[in-house]
Amino acid sequence: MADNMSTRTEILVGKDGVDRLKNASVILCGCGAVGGYAFEGLVRAGIGRIRVVDKDDFSESNLNRQILATRDTIGMKKVEAARMRALSINPDVKIETMDVLVSEETIPKILDGDFGVLVDAIDTMKMKVCLLQAASEAGIRTFSSMGAALHMDAGAVRIAPIMKSKVCPVASRVRSSLRGYDTSRMTCVYSEERPLAVPDSRDEHGKSVLGSMPTVPAIFGMTLANEAIRYILGYEDVRRA
Repeated sequence: MADNMSTRTEILVGKDGVDRLKNASVILCGCGAVGGYAFEGLVRAGIGRIRVVDKDDFSESNLNRQILATRDTIGMKKVEAARMRALSINPDVKIETMDVLVSEETIPKILDGDFGVLVDAIDTMKMKVCLLQAASEAGIRTFSSMGAALHMDAGAVRIAPIMKSKVCPVASRVRSSLRGYDTSRMTCVYSEERPLAVPDSRDEHGKSVLGSMPTVPAIFGMTLANEAIRYILGYEDVRRA
């Protein structure tokens, strides 16, 4: 039987499954609202190696929806908080942190190395598109979050090949930008609920701020993690591939 952490995992997926998870390597871009929960799911499932990428620090405004945000992590680098939390759960996990913005300049380094899976949880549209285009060219299996903000209906969350997503405005823009690219290795999590109409809100720098509850981004994040785990375990079905 497995060690205490993976005992229940082994009951479900067997020793071979536990070993597959331990031997898996995943890149996670973004560890905020959606990405933090994806990270949590990957770590607790026993993924052996995770490269986590994020340039941001935690602030009080993150407390309502980001699992890595606590009063103790305010002001801390998100990747450092992620590393500390992962090691407090599984001391054997190999965490590689990259405190960088996802950009055209950094993407080659982000995707470099022997990684089998990319989980995309970033919310900057231009860089999301650049990342997905590069992942397509690299042939890396990708699980990508579309827009999780401005949603309240948990039952509207869906999983689909990225070019079969619908309703979500973020997904629409991503699909347009990926035409001509091979998207056969890309799955997305999105919502079929139309974004709620709320008054426009801006931060002190004039940047648009989107309203969000803790629940729907958490579902997005855990669903991303679950789909990546299913792929690693070989449980993925054709309709999602």
